[in-house]
Amino acid sequence: MLTTECFCTHLRRAARGVSRHYDDALERFGINVAQFSLLRSIQRLDQPSISSLAEAVGLDRSTLGRNLRVLESAGLVQLSEGEDLRNRLVLLTPEGRTRLQAALPAWEEAQQQLLDKLGVERRNALFATLELLE
Repeated sequence: MLTTECFCTHLRRAARGVSRHYDDALERFGINVAQFSLLRSIQRLDQPSISSLAEAVGLDRSTLGRNLRVLESAGLVQLSEGEDLRNRLVLLTPEGRTRLQAALPAWEEAQQQLLDKLGVERRNALFATLELLE
C-alpha cells in the first residue's frame, strides 16, 4: 500500500475497511451496512419524511431516493403520502422490521469486535476527531 500524508486518502481507506467489516457481518441478511444504517434511522425516526430522513442521515434527497428505491424493491420500506402531497413518508414494512431485528445481533457483534480492537479510549478519541472533521 502506498504511503501518503493525505487525510482524505487515510479516511477513505479506513472507511472502506470498516464498511467491509460490517458488510461481511450483515451479508447473510441480504443487506449492507449502508442499508442497515438507513433502516435503523427509519426505525428510530418512526415514519420520517424523505426530507427529515435525508437531513438526519446526511444525504441529499436524490442520493437518499436512490437508496430508498433499492430498499423498496427488496420489500423493506414503503413510501406513503404525507399530510402534504409534496412530502412523502418512509415506513418500514413488516419484512423490513423482521430483517432489521434479525441483523441487529450481527451488527452488535461487528461493533463489539471493533471496540475490542480499539479500546474505549481510542474509540472515544476517534469519535471526537471524526465529529471535529464533520
